[in-house]
Amino acid sequence: MLSKRLIPCLDVRDGRLTKGVKFKENLDIGDPVETAAFYYEEGADEIVFYDITASSDRRDIMIDTVRNVAEKIFIPFSVGGGIKSVGEMRSVLLAGAEKISVNSAAVRNPQVISEGAEAFGNQCIVLGMDVRRVSLNSSIPSGFEVVVDGGRTPMGIDALEWALRAERLGAGEICLNSIDADGTREGYDLELNRLIASRVRIPVIASGGAGKPEDLFDVLTKGMADAALIASIAHFGTYTIRELKAYLYERGIQVRMHW
Repeated sequence: MLSKRLIPCLDVRDGRLTKGVKFKENLDIGDPVETAAFYYEEGADEIVFYDITASSDRRDIMIDTVRNVAEKIFIPFSVGGGIKSVGEMRSVLLAGAEKISVNSAAVRNPQVISEGAEAFGNQCIVLGMDVRRVSLNSSIPSGFEVVVDGGRTPMGIDALEWALRAERLGAGEICLNSIDADGTREGYDLELNRLIASRVRIPVIASGGAGKPEDLFDVLTKGMADAALIASIAHFGTYTIRELKAYLYERGIQVRMHW
């Protein structure tokens, strides 16, 4: 059995670590490079870095910040935000990332997934999905809609259909973020995670809503997720990664203990 992963998420705006609730009211909470180094020492399995305004601002990712983070950590490092071509993927990988997360650009040009997978391997390509609940309709039969541009632009695309298509195109992993749960600390959207994880054959990282250790346990079991992204629960000092892993281990969840 593969170990479940705990992955701190660094949302970065203007070179600073930030955190909001449901993609709004973002607070400046520190330096992303120092924070990444701290989480590495704490036993994080991976680090995810998102330049959260790169897509909406229609600009390139902050490559210097990516390089500075990569110099401080020695665990898998996934980077996303405004990446829309194989050339940009290559630049980020050369700056030290192991994985590329494509989100808005992939929705607008799905072939970027297959082009990236062909150039660098499926294991390098992570599909980032920002998803919100909507009323059931013929266009969105699952009741979950894909939204792009950092939660600003609803696309009228069904989340399950998009996940399955992205898998066929070559995505090696899905990072599934619930906009409704994001930053609330009220628990992951178990229905959403179970919907996607039960239908795709690639790993699913649950994102959005962790507030207590029980939330991680629930999404890794009931939600069928392969990994859990964490932000507020760790950024604000509520729990350490060691505490969260110890809680999961004591309840029979296989996790990597780095100490």
